[in-house]
Amino acid sequence: MTSVASAPYQLKDSPYSSHSLLLASLPPSGEGRRVLDVGCAGGYLGAILANRGYRVTGIDSPGAGAAGCPDSIELLEADLDLGLPPLTSRFDFVICADVLEHLRRPALLLRDLRPLLATGGRLAASLPNSGHAYFRWNILTGRFPTEDRGLFDRTHLNFYTWRGWLDLFQSTGYRIETLRCSGVPIGLALPKWEGTAPVRALERMSYESARWWKTMFAYQFIVTAAPEIAP
Repeated sequence: MTSVASAPYQLKDSPYSSHSLLLASLPPSGEGRRVLDVGCAGGYLGAILANRGYRVTGIDSPGAGAAGCPDSIELLEADLDLGLPPLTSRFDFVICADVLEHLRRPALLLRDLRPLLATGGRLAASLPNSGHAYFRWNILTGRFPTEDRGLFDRTHLNFYTWRGWLDLFQSTGYRIETLRCSGVPIGLALPKWEGTAPVRALERMSYESARWWKTMFAYQFIVTAAPEIAP
């Protein structure tokens, strides 16, 4: 697996970002609940959850996340394309943030994660939208750029529209229960102006557009899913 940590990824803290929406999909107080953060990179999401009272286990490629992962996270190393490391616990939540699109066989990982969910457990994931207007425009004009991050991230191995993601989850035994749509993280593209009123306004406009027409304007889909058949 291409390491998420080795790529230029960072916490997207805009209220309309996939990370903010993903964190909002879990209860605000952990109360000792167990979380498995798959593809945890430097542990930026796991650290927030640990501070909220969750017990967090993170998994990333060997050597990828150890340097930056905080002590509040139990770190395990594994090449996710080869399978999960040995895990004896069950988890109340499993998080797949910006990871499934990087795997050669995302269906295999999703199937392997199902037995790790505790009774009533949920999987939360952020999923890039290859049906976004920007993606469609590039394909229409005969372009398929390779970029350091975003919808044309050079390390993406899978490109799904909403229908494709839905089929993937259904085929691996999950029922999607909630769906939220993120807007374009404009502040990351324009770091000099990140946090300014114009950028916040543009991010809000992108977010509202995604809510209005998810298949065309959602930058990422943020879902929670339950196992269709109890593991």
